Amino acid sequence: MSLEVPCLSFRQPYATLVLNNVKTIESRWRPLLSEMQNSTLAVHIAWKSWDGEAWRLILTERLGLTTKQTEELLESGERFGRGVIAGLVDVGETWCCPDNVPCEEMKKLETAACLTELNLKYLTRLSNPRWLNEPMYARGHKDVWTVNIPIRLLPSASSVSELKGR
Repeated sequence: MSLEVPCLSFRQPYATLVLNNVKTIESRWRPLLSEMQNSTLAVHIAWKSWDGEAWRLILTERLGLTTKQTEELLESGERFGRGVIAGLVDVGETWCCPDNVPCEEMKKLETAACLTELNLKYLTRLSNPRWLNEPMYARGHKDVWTVNIPIRLLPSASSVSELKGR
């Protein structure tokens, strides 16, 4: 038995940050997740890593993680490897970030997104991340696609009824 769930590929370290509840806002140049509000999304870990390092400064300077804590967090996210569906996250509201957001509010948004320069990007709230019991190998796709996750891989039996209700 399996559960059909939409899926999105995230590059590392962002997949790790999402599934460890550090990254609670996803940013895209288009409203990719806007129609998924109040639903659950599978998190696929892409083979490639993110090119920039802004996330590292946010972890250390804004969230106060030490270098050791940052490395431990990153290592925990590699436990399933890459090219796998590793977890689930709930999708909230999507909005376009205006270019006139006050500085302090922008810092909060950037910290939640683990990324800077969010002006005019579409931001989506993410919540309730959970790792699967085991990885599910899958080829990534550019946009959202659908996957069938075996029930035995879901984090708990409550997840099944919770997902069916969405």
